[in-house]
Amino acid sequence: MTDPFPSFEVVPAVDMQDGEVVQLVQGERGTEKRYGDPVDAARRWVEADAATLHLVDLDGAFEGERANADAVEAVVEAVDVPVQLGGGIRTFADAADLLDRGVERVILGTAAVEDPDLVGAIADSYPGRVMVSLDAKDGEVVVSGWTEGTGLDPAEAAARYADLGAGAILFTDVDVEGQHDGVQADVTRDVVEAVDIPVVASGGVASLDDVRTLRAAGAAAVVVGTALYEGTFSLEAAMDV
Repeated sequence: MTDPFPSFEVVPAVDMQDGEVVQLVQGERGTEKRYGDPVDAARRWVEADAATLHLVDLDGAFEGERANADAVEAVVEAVDVPVQLGGGIRTFADAADLLDRGVERVILGTAAVEDPDLVGAIADSYPGRVMVSLDAKDGEVVVSGWTEGTGLDPAEAAARYADLGAGAILFTDVDVEGQHDGVQADVTRDVVEAVDIPVVASGGVASLDDVRTLRAAGAAAVVVGTALYEGTFSLEAAMDV
């Protein structure tokens, strides 16, 4: 299996709602700030030397079915770097369609919790191309747009999905997501130490020190949204930490 992150990466987020790029505070609808067209954003980050793009269909995440398919397809066609996509992917057919259309990795969150065998099924047909998203709030994995607790410990859940064939884990610390107020390295480190597959960290990155902290915690990559869109630091600077 090819390592999706052979060296540390900073991965720009292109979160989509109603066909536009947005950033939410702690995943709550109504808190969004809009940043324009997804293709424009994707091209901007690729021109700044992003090696991977992180796309999220936020409408899909909330409603349970893909809602920004046209925007996703436009981004995939517009850029020549791997794209990973989450939000509203609930079935094998959903995943297969996206992977066959050029998405490099599909990200399963709620679906992975509700049907762990789905991870294995996708991994069997598309080795290394399913990433499991574990969003943690108060030390517990949460699903359905961060609205429902599961009782699962993030590190234990990560190990379970690695055993099922997940090619990587996307770990989001919901407690700091969108707050633009720094990261908590300990929870990320616990997940990293529980698995032998790459862990991509997300949530609360507000400074270059945060990027350094998550890299030191063992993250293979860090997803960054608000800090890049607000110009807190450049993608180039973040990749040089």
